[in-house]
Amino acid sequence: MRIIRPEKLVPAISRYVIEHLGDEFVTPPPFELPLIYKDSSSTTPLIFVLSPGSDPMSALSKFAENKKKLVEPVSLG
Repeated sequence: MRIIRPEKLVPAISRYVIEHLGDEFVTPPPFELPLIYKDSSSTTPLIFVLSPGSDPMSALSKFAENKKKLVEPVSLG
């Protein structure tokens, strides 16, 4: 296991996926809250799976304030 270096492995896998499958499998889609909101309902909530360093809470709070909606965040982790 010592021969697999994480700092080299992740970029190498990303390059492989781009070359064989395409860039769309590595590049995340743009975060457009108004489009995401249209797909939600009281029975279909918005669920954010976050990566380190991302925090959509401020954008979500501002959007909810503009829509005059109540946001009830729930941490699942």
